[in-house]
Amino acid sequence: MGRVEAIARSIVQLIVKGAKKRSRSPIAWIIALISTIFSFYQLPLHRHRPKVFQDLRERHWGLDEDDYVASFRTEDGQKAEDALQPMGDMGFSGSTFYSTVDKKFLIKSVPRHHEHTFFRDELLDAYAAHVAAHPKSLLVRICDFLASSGLAIGHQLGMAPSHHIIMTNILYGSDEAKRMGMPEWEQWDLKPTSYFYPERDIAEGRLTSEATKSQLADEFHDKLLLTQEQAEDFWRSLDEDTRMLAHYNAVDYSLFLVRIQPNAPAQQVTDPSSSSSPPPAVEAITPRDPPAVPPAPPSWRTGVPSVGGKYVYRAAVLDFFWAKHKMQPRIMTFLVNAYNKLIAHHGPMSITTTPDEYRERFLKLCHEIVEIRDEQESEEV
Repeated sequence: MGRVEAIARSIVQLIVKGAKKRSRSPIAWIIALISTIFSFYQLPLHRHRPKVFQDLRERHWGLDEDDYVASFRTEDGQKAEDALQPMGDMGFSGSTFYSTVDKKFLIKSVPRHHEHTFFRDELLDAYAAHVAAHPKSLLVRICDFLASSGLAIGHQLGMAPSHHIIMTNILYGSDEAKRMGMPEWEQWDLKPTSYFYPERDIAEGRLTSEATKSQLADEFHDKLLLTQEQAEDFWRSLDEDTRMLAHYNAVDYSLFLVRIQPNAPAQQVTDPSSSSSPPPAVEAITPRDPPAVPPAPPSWRTGVPSVGGKYVYRAAVLDFFWAKHKMQPRIMTFLVNAYNKLIAHHGPMSITTTPDEYRERFLKLCHEIVEIRDEQESEEV
């Protein structure tokens, strides 16, 4: 079994079967312990703070436990790892990324120590309280946090990621939309681009491959066409979310934006409706099952129609695990400050700036991509 499959198997087995109980037989216990120690990729995992996440799933997001587990089950005759589809792997020390077969959930590893310890020890309770109290929060909905005990060799050598988050998939429904003949859904991972990015800014990017530079933040060269009410609701949620993140010293988070063209058949754009109400095709691609709801549609999780109905937008705030006070970020801040003082002044990186300054630029970006239109206005093709 390969590395990607072994990691997937460990995740699925935990969600479907739960943590294994230790046998009372001393021999069986010793065999199990040896097997655990010599695990390279299929690390033994446990759910961290399971009651917290179960409360979010069931009480606040309306997700029944059986329905949640069903996304990780396989058909008869299939292997456990078949329940997850790999979406990316960055090598033995990097991240892994999976989706459930039904596309409702994404599983992303959090391999860096300073990130998973920040979420586990400092942010988790604040995150849970915030999303519970703010149903319209754009912070991605994290449904589970899985961790390894650290006994396995694979954990100690970094051969497999030791921590994973299970989160909702904002692209849920894109496969069905494609089968309906709709164009590919457009997506952007947005951060303020005015910061110093060594891959882009040193020697005009000639020292770095295009593949590496492609991993930098996207730019959205258009506008979200929203009513005044939609825009204010969008900005209010972002203001509340980023205030909480800044309080806990988080920086470098991003706005994941999805734009859907529900009325246009593939390879062809039809005239948009002049009505501000969602066109019939919007209903077909709007998820109405938990945890996308509550709140009821329209929301930034299910889809907000643009003025005129040409587009439907979804958005979520992702990757808020980088905290300025942790050791690795402090080292990076020192190195960037030294570079700016001794070599060339480029200013801070998005991972070395202050939380308040990053929040200010992030909110400025989120205001700049919005254009407010009257509800009766139609969009131009």
